[in-house]
Amino acid sequence: MGWFVELDDAIRARRIDDGDMQVAFAQSNLAGRAKTWALGLNLHDPYAFGSLEVFKSRLRQTFEPPRAEFRARNELLKLKQGKRDVHAYAQHIRHLTSCISSNPIDEHTMVSVFMQGLADGPVKTHLFRLELDSLEQAIYIAEQEDFSLRQARASSTSYRQPRQYDSGGPEPMELCYVESEKARSTDYKKLQKCNRCQKTGHYAYECSAPRPVSRNTGRSDRPPMRKGQGRGSAVGAKTQQRDGPSKTDRDQ
Repeated sequence: MGWFVELDDAIRARRIDDGDMQVAFAQSNLAGRAKTWALGLNLHDPYAFGSLEVFKSRLRQTFEPPRAEFRARNELLKLKQGKRDVHAYAQHIRHLTSCISSNPIDEHTMVSVFMQGLADGPVKTHLFRLELDSLEQAIYIAEQEDFSLRQARASSTSYRQPRQYDSGGPEPMELCYVESEKARSTDYKKLQKCNRCQKTGHYAYECSAPRPVSRNTGRSDRPPMRKGQGRGSAVGAKTQQRDGPSKTDRDQ
């Protein structure tokens, strides 16, 4: 547990050598249910915690989750960097390592686990070229390499080309650009289809084929009407033919 590590550091910093004073100092830093539990044991038995190690052992047995070391070991062996950076990945490995106290993993295995869990990239490739003896050495080199890569990437993306100002004078023609545009337009022209002769390779205004002659397919044999003869005149003539000659024509 991380709290035990902080407790040992605080005891060493205050130079507390007496066992009873160490237990009293540890109890004073408890809170919540743990503090209530420790006060209850002291009221029942003033000598319930004979030393600091006994205090740690009983506290771990009471509040530590069951099979905590087995779970931490299993998670450590399967740990991967994923989307985390190298620093966060290293801190997680340190935390899981501190949770395994009864039967700790050897350093060479920890180095292998750390290197295998790194994401594929320059940092992992660089570590596989070295012979590392401890986990902290591997973490230090990995963080240094990751920092160098970040700095190089930041400097390359922050570079900007100098702004070019117009001098106002004549500028040389880009002949290569003109030739490429001409070739591109020629290739596009080869794919076009003429609307007059239905052939590819040219446009209708460039076509040399004769223009098609329009034909009137709806012509009739009826003679054209004279000027002044409309639809009413034609209807009157048809009526006269059906009814016979008029009275005026018979008198004549």
